[in-house]
Amino acid sequence: MNLEALIGELITLFMMAFALGMDAFSVGLGMGMIKLRLRQIFYIGLTIGLFHIWMPLAGMWIGKVLSGTFGHIASLAGGALLIILGVQMILASFKKDQESMITPVGFGLLFFALSVSLDSFSVGLTLGIYGARTLLTILMFGVVSMLLTWTGLLIGRRVQTWLGTYGEALGGSILLGFGLKLIFPM
Repeated sequence: MNLEALIGELITLFMMAFALGMDAFSVGLGMGMIKLRLRQIFYIGLTIGLFHIWMPLAGMWIGKVLSGTFGHIASLAGGALLIILGVQMILASFKKDQESMITPVGFGLLFFALSVSLDSFSVGLTLGIYGARTLLTILMFGVVSMLLTWTGLLIGRRVQTWLGTYGEALGGSILLGFGLKLIFPM
């Protein structure tokens, strides 16, 4: 693989990781309003980062199995899945009743991390179908989501919640765009 193709793959993976991490960022903004300690913020970000590694890894493994079996049909299904996820994230950003009352400790933290990383399972499924580099993908997803979660939690301590809505809409738009690109290659 030449350098230009590698850089293109890195940029694409970063954009996807950023889109997936925006969900954690926007929820982190809301969670940051409950005045968490820095130690709690550290553990929340770390947990979400780990979930954003394991969920796409499982999805990629299943996607690789499916791609060998179903080929082009699986590619179209993966693109459709990204479009559905993107639209769902955009629509969810307009709903006002999405306040989370789960505290980010213990089982609540695990539930919180699972809920914001479920979409990375689906994206991992799509990337597995396309044969993306597994280690690079999961590390990019994990690190970016961890950093965005920390950023959201820290900013959430200082700003209003309006940014969370726009962050989730931005993430949904990016996933929607990638889904359209997979279904309608240029």
